[in-house]
Amino acid sequence: MIMPRPTAAQLSYGSCTVIFSTLAMLLLSQTSSGVGIAVIAVAALLLGLLVAMTVPMPKKPRVVAMRRPAGAEQEKAEEPALSQS
Repeated sequence: MIMPRPTAAQLSYGSCTVIFSTLAMLLLSQTSSGVGIAVIAVAALLLGLLVAMTVPMPKKPRVVAMRRPAGAEQEKAEEPALSQS
């Protein structure tokens, strides 16, 4: 199964989520150990991935055939041509 490429919105939302959630968790936890920082970094990456995957993908445009009224072709043929003076 081919995975679609991420859109610009998905990349930006995911990146902002990772950055801001990492800063918020580091400031709130006030951890200074390497293990704590690694856990926070992994949690922020997972949260950013979750946000990026839940951003809606753009839908493919639908092609809709338009029908012309029955008399449309006759009216067009009956229009007089403009003469240039």
